[in-house]
Amino acid sequence: MLLVAVVISTLANVSLGSVNIPFKETVKVFLSQSVQNETWEYIIWNYRIPKTITALLVGGGLALSGLLMQTLFQNPLAGPFVLGVSSGASLGVALLIMGSSLISGLFMFDLANDYSLAIMASVGSFLVLMIVMLIAARVKDTMALLIIGLMFGSITAAVVSILSYFTKAENLQQYIYWSFGSLGNLDGKQIALLMLFILFGLVLSIIAIKPLNAFLLGENYAQSMGVNIKKSRYLIIIATGLLAGSITAFAGPIAFIGLAVPHLTRQVFKTSDHKILIPAVLLVGAILMVLCDTVAQLPTSVNVLPINAITSIIGAPVVIWLLVKKRKMIF
Repeated sequence: MLLVAVVISTLANVSLGSVNIPFKETVKVFLSQSVQNETWEYIIWNYRIPKTITALLVGGGLALSGLLMQTLFQNPLAGPFVLGVSSGASLGVALLIMGSSLISGLFMFDLANDYSLAIMASVGSFLVLMIVMLIAARVKDTMALLIIGLMFGSITAAVVSILSYFTKAENLQQYIYWSFGSLGNLDGKQIALLMLFILFGLVLSIIAIKPLNAFLLGENYAQSMGVNIKKSRYLIIIATGLLAGSITAFAGPIAFIGLAVPHLTRQVFKTSDHKILIPAVLLVGAILMVLCDTVAQLPTSVNVLPINAITSIIGAPVVIWLLVKKRKMIF
């Protein structure tokens, strides 16, 4: 049923936009049949399909990384960005956009180049992830690691605030636009690279299914089952870093999906088994992100709303209603 929902939401997303394209014509394009207007075919293949693929990848990747973090930290409020990976990416982009205006000539990247933003965001995410990995080798308490990750987020947010205070208005505006998140700025090579990172993160998540299920009953129980706590923690952190870091680098920081989709999926499937949850959160996250993108692009209008705002406005009430209706949270 979820696979069918993915197909339907994908077709709906590709059909709707600023240019009105009949649904039947969209299906013909997918079936490689002739359409009434060649312009429609060009719009679908060059603009809408890449954006939809990006939405599927981003939604599934964020949902999966959120599931990993909630299981590792046994905290329902944990999301894909609690390790500071997103904050590191934001700091990298802030240094590129706003730091270059403060220290002329220090950054040699072209600000107009989307690859520049992706490279700096990736560098920032990677550095923070490496620091977290070094700390994880010394800190045995998982909750202490969670707090340290949140502190990294606070530090990077403070640096970004200082840069924002001294930067030019146009540079600040560019950074704010990046922070809104965007699904429509990737070309084929960037989408392929994002897909590769998410695939690596998925493979590591599948390898970690046994430790993830064991962590649900606590680290002591997991250790009694023969799970290597330190190795498993590294595996989960690396998987989350690959997923959340690559998505933030290419699409910007997108909120809500990673936090809420795991809870939504647990309520629907009524299970904590990661053999079921991992594929389920991938599909639910992809569907929800595509639906949010469909609303954000305001069909028949040239205006596009920030995807960050839409994910929270649409998704949060749904989760609140579901939790109130069920009256308890499965975790």
